[in-house]
Amino acid sequence: MIHGHGGNIYKLARQLNCDPGDIVDMSSNINPLGMPPGLRDDLKAHVDLVGRLPEVDSRAMVESMADLLDVDPQRLLAGNGTTQFIYNACTALKSKRVLILGPTYADYADACHMHGIEPQYFLSNSSEAFQVDIALLERAVSGFDTVFICNPNNPTAGLIPMDGLYGLCRRNPQTRFIIDESYLPFAPGTQLASMVHCGLDNVIVLWSASKIFGLPGLRAGFLIANEGARAAFERFLKPWSLNILAQDAINYLGHNQAATQDFIQHTRIYLERERRLFHERLSHYPSLTLFPSVTSYILIELPRSMSAHGVCEALAQRRLLIRNCSNLHGLTDRYVRVALKSSDINALAADLLAGEIV
Repeated sequence: MIHGHGGNIYKLARQLNCDPGDIVDMSSNINPLGMPPGLRDDLKAHVDLVGRLPEVDSRAMVESMADLLDVDPQRLLAGNGTTQFIYNACTALKSKRVLILGPTYADYADACHMHGIEPQYFLSNSSEAFQVDIALLERAVSGFDTVFICNPNNPTAGLIPMDGLYGLCRRNPQTRFIIDESYLPFAPGTQLASMVHCGLDNVIVLWSASKIFGLPGLRAGFLIANEGARAAFERFLKPWSLNILAQDAINYLGHNQAATQDFIQHTRIYLERERRLFHERLSHYPSLTLFPSVTSYILIELPRSMSAHGVCEALAQRRLLIRNCSNLHGLTDRYVRVALKSSDINALAADLLAGEIV
């Protein structure tokens, strides 16, 4: 198990001898606006549900999410976070040769290693702002049975347009493409970018409720695929995989679709403004490179004189946690990722980063 995820506020709190709640966590890519309106009250009202078993197959939860995503519930599985599906993928699909589009989330590789598979990488690079060349990627996928693509990508925050991604998958029907869309709800125009409705049998989409709805502790993730792929993953689902409050939360969101969609749109508008302001605050420091983002986080390349470890440690002493990206394949010790929060906190983070340069 990798120990380099964002959000390790508990370890930092022990180091600083403070409460985890005293730490500003800008390493964890969760909606800065928190939960959708009404959801917190709903969870409080139903906390006594923990005194009974959850629905064994999460059927009501699946139907609620299917309504939200406008998909056939027979194509959808609910799991204990998308992590459950990532770590089951190689076994469920009987993968032998795996390609990972990077630099990206480390769990795809960890999942391969767990099953004795050494994945290969197709890496985008900083000189092209980590934009993916679809033509080069298409040449690279030849001979691989499984390809992991995070779209928008974590941590580079770029988005592959749907037309390019669709064409890649359609022209390579012998390859299974696992498209992780956990951060797609943050991006504008997602109805044009999602592969959920692509109609291709070799595409498996992952969708997370943790990020956009601010629910990482409830562990609710979803897989959308054709009947054959869905059945392959379903074999590895354990009874009562989802806790009862996770089921309740998704049912609430599904029963309040208009408010839920309004919340997502409000989040996109808020993030568009905060991304712009964050870039503007650091525009006077040309030694910092801020890469384009359509998500809730921004990847930053530090000057040659600085290291991610040093900057993260300095900010941690101020009780502000950002993500050190040096353990991600394809990045060096000069990359950090900042997840946007409130306007005041974003301004503070920009000032602290600038202070490290001066």
